[in-house]
Amino acid sequence: MRDYKKFLVWEKSHQLTLDVYRTTISFPKEELFGLISQMKRSSSSIPTNIAEGCGRNSDKDFCRFLYIAFGSANELEYQLLLSIDLKFIEIENGQKLLFQVEEIKKMLNGLITKLNASS
Repeated sequence: MRDYKKFLVWEKSHQLTLDVYRTTISFPKEELFGLISQMKRSSSSIPTNIAEGCGRNSDKDFCRFLYIAFGSANELEYQLLLSIDLKFIEIENGQKLLFQVEEIKKMLNGLITKLNASS
């Protein structure tokens, strides 16, 4: 069993989730059950799936959860682009969040590649 808190990608994805929660506070209230909810879910799904995968007994299972986390990162990336286009997020803040997502995707990809190479 792995300790998910020791993975830098988990730390960064946790921080991204906190940043998304802080950012969506300023969204229009009519988005509460729409885009706000979707962004909170997709962002929190990244560290959640990393944590769940760490509790599995095999690299194959861990890898499967990392793929799910990667999919959630892609989902969040689009939601951020949409939020910028709708002017719910200022471009500068949106770019910062998109950079975080890109960094996390690269880290997840690296970890997935490493796990697949060791199997």
